[in-house]
Amino acid sequence: MELHFPLTWFSGAMAEVSEEEYGEEGEPKLKYERLGNQVTEILKEDAASCMVVHDKFLALGTHFGKVVILDMDGNRAYEFSSHMVTVNQISLDEGAEFMASCSDDGKVFIHGLYTIEHDTSCFFDSPIKAVALHPQFGKNQAKQFVTGSDKLLLCERAWLGRQKMLTLHQGEGTISTIKWRTDLIAWANSKGVMMYDMTQRRRITTVVRDSTDLREEMYPCSLCWSDDLTLLIGWAHSVKVCIVKERARSEARDLPGRYVEIVAAFQMDFFISGLAPLGQHLVVLSYISETDQKVHGKGVASRPQLRILHPLDDDYEELSCDALSIRGYQNYRCRDYHLAAHPGGELMYYIVSPRDVVVAKERDQDDHVAWLLHTKQYEAALLAVELSQKTLKRHNMLEVGQSYIIHLINKGDFDLAARTCQKVLGKNTELWENEVYRFKEIGQLKVISRYIPQSGKCLRPAIYEMILSEFLNTDVEGFAQLVHNWPGNLYNNQVVVRAVIGRLNRCPDQPTLLHTLAELYTYDQRYDKALDIYLKLRHPDVFDLIGRHSLFNAIQDKILLLMEFDPQRAAKMLLENEDKVPINKVVKDLESEPRLMHEYLHRLFQTDPHKGTQYHELQIGLYAEFDRPNLLPFLRHSIHCPLQKALEVCQQRNFVEETIFLLSRMGDSRQALKMITRELNNVDKAIDFAKEQDDPELWDDLINYAITKPLFVTGLLNNIGTHIDPKILIRRIPEGMKIPQLRDSLVKILQDYNLQISLREGCEKILVADCVGLMKKLQRAQRRGVRVDDDQLCETCELPILPEDVNRGVDVIVFFCNHVFHKECLRMSNTSCSICSGRRRGPGTRAVGVKTS
Repeated sequence: MELHFPLTWFSGAMAEVSEEEYGEEGEPKLKYERLGNQVTEILKEDAASCMVVHDKFLALGTHFGKVVILDMDGNRAYEFSSHMVTVNQISLDEGAEFMASCSDDGKVFIHGLYTIEHDTSCFFDSPIKAVALHPQFGKNQAKQFVTGSDKLLLCERAWLGRQKMLTLHQGEGTISTIKWRTDLIAWANSKGVMMYDMTQRRRITTVVRDSTDLREEMYPCSLCWSDDLTLLIGWAHSVKVCIVKERARSEARDLPGRYVEIVAAFQMDFFISGLAPLGQHLVVLSYISETDQKVHGKGVASRPQLRILHPLDDDYEELSCDALSIRGYQNYRCRDYHLAAHPGGELMYYIVSPRDVVVAKERDQDDHVAWLLHTKQYEAALLAVELSQKTLKRHNMLEVGQSYIIHLINKGDFDLAARTCQKVLGKNTELWENEVYRFKEIGQLKVISRYIPQSGKCLRPAIYEMILSEFLNTDVEGFAQLVHNWPGNLYNNQVVVRAVIGRLNRCPDQPTLLHTLAELYTYDQRYDKALDIYLKLRHPDVFDLIGRHSLFNAIQDKILLLMEFDPQRAAKMLLENEDKVPINKVVKDLESEPRLMHEYLHRLFQTDPHKGTQYHELQIGLYAEFDRPNLLPFLRHSIHCPLQKALEVCQQRNFVEETIFLLSRMGDSRQALKMITRELNNVDKAIDFAKEQDDPELWDDLINYAITKPLFVTGLLNNIGTHIDPKILIRRIPEGMKIPQLRDSLVKILQDYNLQISLREGCEKILVADCVGLMKKLQRAQRRGVRVDDDQLCETCELPILPEDVNRGVDVIVFFCNHVFHKECLRMSNTSCSICSGRRRGPGTRAVGVKTS
């Protein structure tokens, strides 16, 4: 994926990459900005040769021998013009208190950034290609640093401030770069990468250079410590990850105490201009050799690429690759690029070329949203904005949501676009109205109607009226649904009513529109008009309308219409509101429709049998005419029904069961029994009737009638045993009569007799047991002692019941009711308490004689 930087240089801190320049592949891992401000002016006149990065500032070396201190925005803070030619390398200590620089002029300068006390300058007789300060140079008493030319020199302060130089290594070519971390120094020369342990004062490893056929000065080595023990090496086509480990004491002998293990090594198909760590990954600045394109007979280089790699044992996985449009990249070679990493926790990388400095940063949520919008992943962008609204600076819900809505409309997904308006537009009425007009222009008003605000902060009434008009002209059912669902205060009800009436005048036969018009009249509180329409349509909502708005005055002349529409609901409603619609009014209005009158009076009788008693005589004929199954229950429960009138009606219509009931109720039991036996010919019913009446003469009549009918005799034998003596029936059976199932009937009589005997015996046992238990209880109560106290008085003479002289004996009578008498005060004929005997008689009034002595 190639990222092209815009050509315009801004006056601000940094120039951002244009969002329109994203590639078509996956989302980039990093974002890129060109370091601007005074860096632009510096590199117009000079060219960058190297750079070192600290948390608070940048140090840029140039080909004119200058070292410029810049703030993080590219503004010049200070400038050192110490060298005459190209600055090869710059080094900072960990505290960023001191800075060292070296050049081909053989000079090394150490500058204090906050003090000049320890400023140092060293002059050598050969070009110095590399320099590195002790990580704790500011605190280190020896003020150690190393330089690299054809040998590695350790410089430190000796006695009286003189410089002492110690050669750590030489004889293997020119040293091109040095990196010092804690007590380990790594450097690269023509043979490879060496590492020196300052604690043990000896070299611990040599990592041999792979690509010996390539010129070292054209494809220099890149070194980077990812932590205190891990060194990253990038050289030409190869990358190696080395870890410093402690050697076991048993293996040490004459070997160094530490050794280096190469944990990953792989070859690239490009050249490496720089590398740095990114968590568990690597950031590699790669250079592609010249393309086939030529300018003035010379090959033209490709854009450098910043790649993120995941190292494996002997291979790697490429996670991303961004091609950078560095200014003048066509003329640069691998050695012209450098990669400097931010030393803090922030993911920031500086790509340095002679005329350009580009900053690669970790992408934030704003960048993620921008990429999603550019790649038309609007739904994902909207979700990302929704989840990260508080952290976003360049994007917001409204901006992204409106872009998504436009995209959906262009794609033709109008329903999703309208649904998205709910989430995006919220309660912004102006934006809502703009979107409604947008949907109107594309002919999709119906779609957005389901989602526009219907409560709270609503739109102007004209918007809702426009939508209703659209539905009225194209979709009557949808229009009715909207009117039903929308609150009536959203629009001007009169305007919509006039539109509906106009449509009905043109097309009168539209029940749906009539029903909708009734709803509109209801919203407008013109209930009389709504009621007329509901009755005309015979719509069930008429009853809810009447009850909800108490329209009982309006239905005084519409009772018959309501009963004709739904007799049961109408009768229920009228009876629940009989104080508003009197019973006699309803009955009078229903005189022309006896069936409807019956429905009303029947429900009235079920609700309260004591109401409308003056209509019970009328109801006899109505039940007989329209509802015979309920006639007999009515006759049973009504106490206001004229029996003679009812008997006449039933006899006229030959209603046998009702006639039998009435005869029985009027006292003519014999005639009723006669009808049961002759008209119904049902022995079981005749027996049940005789049981109910419990009249011996009635039983005698039944036996006389049944004695000539064997089936009746069988029925009587089976049921008579518990009411009269079976012998009466058996003696009167004619001799020789064949009676079906006689044996079973006689067996049943005997079983019933045995059952009665068993019940009597059981009851007797229970009675005897209860009597014995009560007698024992009474005996225990009467044998119980009765307490007599000194302060008790005789109930007759009212003197103390016990004498003061305990030696004189006195007879005392104590009753179980606790009344006490002297014996001489109580007549001898009295065996019960004279006080209690006047009030009640019971076992507690009996006396117990007590003698004291």
